[in-house]
Amino acid sequence: MTAIIRAAEWTLGSETAEGAPKEPLYESECTTCGEQSGATEGERLPAEVWALKHTGANPAHRTYRAIITSFWRVVPSEGNPYRELEAP
Repeated sequence: MTAIIRAAEWTLGSETAEGAPKEPLYESECTTCGEQSGATEGERLPAEVWALKHTGANPAHRTYRAIITSFWRVVPSEGNPYRELEAP
């Protein structure tokens, strides 16, 4: 059986599940060699310092990709039939 819901409201917000990061993750990636700083939660300074040190050790490596990762969740709003299926 297939059901079509023509008008159902949803809410987009931060992921709040246990174990999910509470703050964005920050990371740097060297676009010359692909090496990465590793991610830190809620603090961008370690990724920035890593990029500066990486260039210090590799003077020709001067461009980086700033990777900022946030986690979201979509939940049914009040009146959405799927709300009844949500776990308490």
